[in-house]
Amino acid sequence: MRNRTLLSAGIAAIFLAAPSVPVEAQLGGGLPMDLPGTVGRVRDTLGDIAGPVIEPVGRIVSDVRALANERVRRLTRLVADHGDRVEWDEQHQPAVRGEVLMLDPDEAALDTARRQGYNVIEQGALEGLDVRFARLEVPSGASLAKSVEDLRKTLPGREISADQLHFPSGGTPTQDGKAVSGALPRGGTVGVIDGGIGGSTRLASQRGFAAGAPKTSDHASAIASLLTGAGTARIYGADVYGADPAGGNALAIARALGWMQVQGVPVVSISLVGPSNPLLARAVASAQSKGMTVVAAVGNDGAAAPPAFPASYPGVIAVTGVDGSGRVLIEAGRASHLDYAAPGADMSALVPGKGRQSLRGTSYAAPLVASRIAARRALVRSAAEALKAVDSEAIKGQRRTGRGVLCNICRSGL
Repeated sequence: MRNRTLLSAGIAAIFLAAPSVPVEAQLGGGLPMDLPGTVGRVRDTLGDIAGPVIEPVGRIVSDVRALANERVRRLTRLVADHGDRVEWDEQHQPAVRGEVLMLDPDEAALDTARRQGYNVIEQGALEGLDVRFARLEVPSGASLAKSVEDLRKTLPGREISADQLHFPSGGTPTQDGKAVSGALPRGGTVGVIDGGIGGSTRLASQRGFAAGAPKTSDHASAIASLLTGAGTARIYGADVYGADPAGGNALAIARALGWMQVQGVPVVSISLVGPSNPLLARAVASAQSKGMTVVAAVGNDGAAAPPAFPASYPGVIAVTGVDGSGRVLIEAGRASHLDYAAPGADMSALVPGKGRQSLRGTSYAAPLVASRIAARRALVRSAAEALKAVDSEAIKGQRRTGRGVLCNICRSGL
């Protein structure tokens, strides 16, 4: 029994130690030096106390490191391949090349920025939300990272950031999946901020927020298929990617939230992850103040990844995924809080032109939670009442699932 307790503590140490790694090391500057050291020390300790059970622990450690390595490779490749549209910001996060965002701009601040060589590309307010912003072009020849830091020094107290990119938090659907039962009670409206949705009979409206959008995406279409199978009556789609390598940026997502608010969408599902951004944080808070419930996935970069946003913004319903055996996905990321879990593997969805596809990832758990909240919102007055009702149907008691697992009935017939 003592060995088992120590083993559990050792495994926990791996996952608790990893998130303390600096953000810039996690994202693109190579793997952090202290992560392998920490992992190595924990493995040595576990070897001393656990004997033959070290093998599965070794696999867990290997998975954590593989996820961290893959994340670094993926982001580095994106910036290298699309340097004309994407570059690193001051936190070593991928962002829209050469553009800086300023919240609550006034003419004095904009004049100061112009004198420093920043050109005003756009100035205005997000549609449907009480959020004012300006989009600025950095001085000629200057890097984005240096430009953000310089403008913050020039305008102290102003909220200034790069326009960081967000990425889908689920793998590409694969062939030969099983059908998802449509046995859930039908009802409610859910907005999907992702790529373009194709083939959905429940799509009430769709709008693009990137060059070439809306452009049908397998990822977004699979999410819409899950919502249909879960009983959602109406779906609104916002494509923040289109054909733009710098799609999925914070401003596009914020604009999409504003559009959803104007359309009266009560629940929005976002299966995208990225760093914290002040403009997007303000847009989320404004939408919530108007009664919208925002649901977001925690991502699939593992426990060593930095906290996922928008899942980590206050009040956002953060969702992780479980497999057919009820186990939290090994690749599931983390947020500053966790609300629910839902099926994220051992299920499938219909994708236009490809038929039924197998799914895996927290991307696919988030819309299932959104479907349950939306179904309840259709029957009660407020978001708080809907969440209270959803809590009553969550299966509780499992570790790392927040207030419980929702939508297990989605597996009926699998």
